Amino acid sequence: MKPEDITNHRFVLDMKSAQDLRAKFKQDPQAGIKETAKQFEGMFLQMVMKSMRDATPADGLFNSDATRFYNTVLDQQLAQQLGASGQIGFARQIEAQLGRLVSPPTPGSVPVPESAAVASLKISGRQAVQPSGSVQGAERITGLIAGSAPSTFAAPIAGSATEASSAPISEGTRDFVNRVWPHAVEASRTTGVPAHFMVAHAALETGWGKSEIRRPDGSSSHNLFGIKAGRSWQGASVEAATTEYVDGVAQPAKEKFRAYGSYAEAFRDYASLLASNPRYSGVIGQQDGTAFARSLQQAGYATDPMYAEKLSRIIAGNTLRQALVS
Repeated sequence: MKPEDITNHRFVLDMKSAQDLRAKFKQDPQAGIKETAKQFEGMFLQMVMKSMRDATPADGLFNSDATRFYNTVLDQQLAQQLGASGQIGFARQIEAQLGRLVSPPTPGSVPVPESAAVASLKISGRQAVQPSGSVQGAERITGLIAGSAPSTFAAPIAGSATEASSAPISEGTRDFVNRVWPHAVEASRTTGVPAHFMVAHAALETGWGKSEIRRPDGSSSHNLFGIKAGRSWQGASVEAATTEYVDGVAQPAKEKFRAYGSYAEAFRDYASLLASNPRYSGVIGQQDGTAFARSLQQAGYATDPMYAEKLSRIIAGNTLRQALVS
């Protein structure tokens, strides 16, 4: 089997693909850009396939959440293989655009014209990838590609003025994402959930790190996901004010929450909760941002009736996108 055949036949949920891309960037940045372009082509093709699926009636005796999940995985697999084959031709144009990440334009150089293929990767008038001028920025892109469905960065939900804004993000937001990102990547390997979905979840629960649950001495409890300390919890805990919804009405409450020694510990516990509790079986391996958010709410993760919409808005929003590619 040829080396390129390994990529063509790799299972779409294989988390090792991100590691391979990072290794390729370190060894040969240009080859890494080429492979990344193929991945983006696969993502674009999956968008087309998803649109076709959505336009097809899905009612029937054999239609269920399970069949829809396996159809989604099948579509991702086919799109990945088509993108890796290079037969469509979008990858060459994308490669020219992403090449700026490794080789910033030099004075007097002729800019690469933007083709229709590259323009198709723009989302709501914003470019899907912003050149950062460094291999490190390109490596962050590989983390987004691995295990990410094209719908992940779909247009924000209507009415979200904050997330739809193209204004620069704050340093605090960028620092928060950089701080938790490595732990999200590690948790992604055990859950199959894309790392940036979990970063978005942590952002929702903590207000991008501004409203973390604090211990009595003011230090952080490192509880990024608002996980409560139930009877089965044997570790440290901290009491904090929160809001619970009863019959859709918000009510103030005091609850005990789990306390951790680090963000890494918090992510491990979060991943363990999703993987070990049967009620979250619909969340594990979820590759669609909106479906991930809805699955969490349907499993009873939070009482807020707008929880799924809020989380979907962050996953699809410009703030997370800018923080991840900066």
